[in-house]
Amino acid sequence: MTIPADENQIQHQHQIQENLDAAAELIAEADAVLVCSGAGIGIDSGLPDFRGDNGFWNAYPALGTRGISFVEIANPQAFRQHPRLAWGFYGHRLQLYRQVQPHLGFSHLLRLAKALPLGMRHFTSNVDGQFQKAGFASEHVVECHGSIHYLQCSRQCGNPAWPATGFEPEIDEAQCLLLSELPVCPVCGGLARPNILMFGDWDFEGDRYQQAQDRLLTWFARSQRAIVIEIGAGTAIPSARRFGAALDVPLIRINPGEPGVARSRDVSIATGAQNALTRLVELLKIT
Repeated sequence: MTIPADENQIQHQHQIQENLDAAAELIAEADAVLVCSGAGIGIDSGLPDFRGDNGFWNAYPALGTRGISFVEIANPQAFRQHPRLAWGFYGHRLQLYRQVQPHLGFSHLLRLAKALPLGMRHFTSNVDGQFQKAGFASEHVVECHGSIHYLQCSRQCGNPAWPATGFEPEIDEAQCLLLSELPVCPVCGGLARPNILMFGDWDFEGDRYQQAQDRLLTWFARSQRAIVIEIGAGTAIPSARRFGAALDVPLIRINPGEPGVARSRDVSIATGAQNALTRLVELLKIT
């Protein structure tokens, strides 16, 4: 017998509520929470989804016209061969991420962090800086793929990554080209690039990331009842998903597209970040 679509939806929502209840119980017993996040956490903030070439080219039609994929432009080779095009893409993203306002779910996480005995830390594959913008301390955030808000020297001259605060890119969006001056390393004068781990990238300056991860693991070792809340971390680029699973503590996975969990102690919540976090803080009665 075929189950009507509306009945399927009712069953789906009932299952989500049961899983939210189970997740709230795990959080209530925890002394520390590590949030592992991927691109999915930013969708409710209005950030573009680059899954698949069509989604990417919808966001950057000039690159679609040239047949340039995300993998090709998010690549150190693009800065060597077409620096103004590469900076047209990354300069636009820098402007976008400077302007974006973190959605309500980030505020809910901040409230939850204050209620935990050992607080909260973050491991994210995102480069947008939303956690810091929402009020989390920079030293509590591990950005495993780097940050668009930092630059590094493309010559690897030894200068550590530096803040991009003085760089104000002027972009021709129709052509995806940087019109203003190319940013340069303040030490050697070489072309500057984003301090982001790109595809095929052997030149990524990862000291900031490694130091932050060392601090996170020291904090994590102090906990007796830590859990992981994984939000919007997919399998296509699984950095955040793998890091959380490897810690071998209870896991709450918030993901509408890839919500499955393998262990009976873990909880799957098949909905978006803002919706799930709003309902969790309501269940936990966190003010």
